[in-house]
Amino acid sequence: MSDSTLVIPIVLVLIVGRWAAQIWLDRLNQRNVLAHAGAVPDAFKDSVDAATYEKSIQYTLAKSRFGQIEMTYDLIILMAVLFSGWLPWMLVMFTGWLGTSAWAMAAFLFAVGLLLALPGVPFEWYAQFRLEQRFGFNTTTLKLWCLDRFKGLLLALALGYPLLALILKLVDWTGPLWWLWAWGCLLAFQLLMVVLAPVLIMPLFNKFTPLPEGALRERLLALGQRTGFLARSIQVMDGSKRSRHSNAFFTGFGRFRKIVLFDTLIQQLAEPELEAVLAHEIGHYKKRHIPKMLLWSAASSLVAFWLISRLANEPWFYHAFGFEPGGIAPALLLFGLLAGVVTFWFSPLAHWWSRRYEYQADAFAARTMRESESLIGALRKLNEKNLSNLTPHPWYSGFYYSHPTLLEREAALRKT
Repeated sequence: MSDSTLVIPIVLVLIVGRWAAQIWLDRLNQRNVLAHAGAVPDAFKDSVDAATYEKSIQYTLAKSRFGQIEMTYDLIILMAVLFSGWLPWMLVMFTGWLGTSAWAMAAFLFAVGLLLALPGVPFEWYAQFRLEQRFGFNTTTLKLWCLDRFKGLLLALALGYPLLALILKLVDWTGPLWWLWAWGCLLAFQLLMVVLAPVLIMPLFNKFTPLPEGALRERLLALGQRTGFLARSIQVMDGSKRSRHSNAFFTGFGRFRKIVLFDTLIQQLAEPELEAVLAHEIGHYKKRHIPKMLLWSAASSLVAFWLISRLANEPWFYHAFGFEPGGIAPALLLFGLLAGVVTFWFSPLAHWWSRRYEYQADAFAARTMRESESLIGALRKLNEKNLSNLTPHPWYSGFYYSHPTLLEREAALRKT
């Protein structure tokens, strides 16, 4: 048996194995949620009423059932795309039409990505206008929803397409070490976007206005002074025009740094709780979590480019999926389609690392506030308002939760 014939069963095992694990984790979580139904658990009786708790259970179950259907659909699409011969046919069509230049191959990759995104659009629509609408979260209109996707497509065309062409052109310019140069270009592009996105891209989707003068602004500015976190501005984002979910974050570096609060967050939390949430975000900055995560992302992408360069030199990798050996574009495409079936199994490790950072940011906020009740109150309200799953199964949260559960965070904060 040749190497190319061994690839297909291995890939099938990886694809179906991930799908089976996801379905199993979902059902495990469903059973755990239902086991706690009927009465509000003692730990939440002071912050969640019975009606809200029941609604959170129904929201969790509805998302889980919908997610299982979507995962099964994605499985079918992925297997059809990989094993039907459609991808090699698309490549032959594009090369016959546009040639084999870097721009032509980038067009091929862009077109395939666009076509593969289309089957998911009905699921995105249903999630927004049926599931989120049913539980009172959706505030967007169909016009705005379509406009968001159109803007996203234009941005991908304006930014992603030239970047793809540059990476493919580096193969001709730099020879065997193309993957190292490609990684450097991608890293430079990502760092540039960190600076430019808050200034040029985010305003295309949301309106940002300065936080009005008043007690809240003075409190948050005093917090920034106290912690040595000097931001260019504190701005309010009109998140309520799309959803009633809420958040807070800071963007940019140096003098371009700014604090952003969702308008829904300001409506939901008291001033001390908002201060505690911002102190948590500042904790991420003071603990240098963002640079550390950027370094991890850079290291991961370096390994990915190296792997692509090795697979691109193996004829069996191309033959297994119907491609003729030669050219980097098919290797990039296949790696992009298959990477998730491998990285899924490492998600508990990545989430453990992320949760560790969340604990550290919580502890920083508690020390800065000199009490933990404000942050605990904010977390309880946010979990209540977002109908979060209060009783996830530990294995499910290990695979999917980048943040600790509410009970875990409360326990750690009280120790702090």
